[in-house]
This record gives sequence, structure tokens and C-alpha cells, in this order.
Amino acid sequence: MKTNNNKLILELALYAGEIMLKNGGETYRAEDVMKRICEVSGISKVESFVTPTGMFLSIDDGEESGLTYTYQKSIDNRGINLRKVSEVNDFARNYSPDRMSLASAFAKLESIDCAKYYSKPIKTIAAGAATSAFTLASGGKVNDVVCGFVIGCVMFFFVDIYSIIEKNSFIRTLFASVIGAVLAIICYTAGFCSDIQYILIGAIFMLLPGIAITNAIRDSLNGDLLSGIVRAFEALIIATSIAVGVGIIIDLYEMAGGVM
Repeated sequence: MKTNNNKLILELALYAGEIMLKNGGETYRAEDVMKRICEVSGISKVESFVTPTGMFLSIDDGEESGLTYTYQKSIDNRGINLRKVSEVNDFARNYSPDRMSLASAFAKLESIDCAKYYSKPIKTIAAGAATSAFTLASGGKVNDVVCGFVIGCVMFFFVDIYSIIEKNSFIRTLFASVIGAVLAIICYTAGFCSDIQYILIGAIFMLLPGIAITNAIRDSLNGDLLSGIVRAFEALIIATSIAVGVGIIIDLYEMAGGVM
């Protein structure tokens, strides 16, 4: 029975780390969450190794005849949901086998993992508001802000649909930057905005990998150099895909006789 419990504890800890990592959590935080769950469950010998694309967790009950269990979990899809990161972190700090059974703990993590906090219309409006805010901050006027809001909403709508087909974040970012640049040029040529650079900046700022850059720095400062380098390279690739998408559209527009 104890052997089965150890395996379930390992699976519980690994599930918590998976939710943390695939929603934008740092690697050191995912390691801390997994260790906390194992240690509070009475397992003293715990070793974890986390990268942005995979996790390894090993436990040993410390007895002479005890068994060592090692599990590996690949992380294929990653996004940003800091609310889930916070909830898993709170769960790990408050979890105790005396107050919560393993079945209840799995159910709690599953509810966090599957939760849909915001509807698509709200997220679409939020994307438009973010784009318009960046447009205003870059010096845009009222008509530029309105164009930025519309572009942000349309970008999110199409990218959200496209994400069902394509899970690669780099391709999705390239697709989003192309849509943003095309819509910015349409607004500019139609005379809806005063300067195309303002709405382009607003659209690009929404796509920048701010969380990836932040996590790269935090992981590096915490000694996770491998994760820091990987996240920094991921941020570089995303920034490159933005530049390529916008650059291609601008070049095609100028080749067709348009003037920026």
C-alpha cells in the first residue's frame, strides 16, 4: 500500500509541476512545488530536474528495502496563465495529506488545469484594449487608438482560431504579426489613422515575449542556467518571427508602390 501511495504522490507532484510549467511558471518554482508536495507527504529523498520542455522527478522512501521511482513528463504546449501558476503554488504550500486525500488533491489540480477563467469575447476585448493602450503610450492619437483596438481584437480572434490547428508558438506569432501588419497598412491607406508606426508598435508590443524574457532572467539568477538559456533563445526566436512577419508585409507593400 505504501508503494502505491509513493507512486501516487509522485504523480501528484509531477502533475502540479506540469500545470505550473505549461502556464508560464519558472523552472525553479516548478521544482519547489514538486519537492514541497513530496516532502509534506513524508518522502524525504526527492530529486527534481526541470527544463522548459520536460520534467524529471525521482523519489526514494529512504528504507533499506525501499524502491526508487523516477518519472519523466514532456511539456509540448506552453502558454501564459499566471492565475493557474498562483493557484498551484498556493495548493503546494497548503497541501497536507492529513487534511486532503490524494483523490481530492488530484481533483483539485484537475479543476485548476481545466478551468476557463475568461470567455473568448472578454479575452478578445482585452487584447484590443492592450493594443490600443500600447498605441496610446507610443504617441498615437484618438483615431490611432481606435484602430489599434480593432486590430488587437481581430488579431486575437484569428490567432485563437489558428491555434487550434497550429500549436507551435513561433508559427502563431508569425501569423499574428502578419495579420497585424496587414491591418495596419489597410487602416493607413484608408486614412483611418494618422501614422502607421503607432498602431504597428501597439500590435507588436502585444506579441513581445515579456514573460519568456523575465523567466529567462529569473531562472539564470536562481542558477538554472540551462533553462535560462533555453528561455532566452525562445524569446529571441519569437522576437525574430515578429520582425520577419512585419518586415515581409511592409516590403511587399512598398514593392507594390505603397509609401510608408
